[in-house]
Amino acid sequence: MQPPEHREDGPDACALCERTGVPLERHHLVPEDRAESPVATVCPPCHRQLHATFTNEELRESYDTVEALRESDRMSAFVSFVSGTDKVDVDVAESEHVRAHRR
Repeated sequence: MQPPEHREDGPDACALCERTGVPLERHHLVPEDRAESPVATVCPPCHRQLHATFTNEELRESYDTVEALRESDRMSAFVSFVSGTDKVDVDVAESEHVRAHRR
């Protein structure tokens, strides 16, 4: 059975930037444990930024709730930027520490 989606801001809003009217994707809050993980509904730019900013280990250990992700210094500037646009194609650069972790 799939865990319920986290839809704190409504069924059509990104859980992070709170934009409506944009495509939404499922982000597993506990990576690598999809069967048991709660899910947040996020827009594609926020989803790409999450995975470009945090390693799966960081997501699993420190950022496994929407609240923790929203409060993160590393996400707040991006969320602020993207919430003010209607773009769904936003360039996202992988952080150096994520890149180093994947080597």
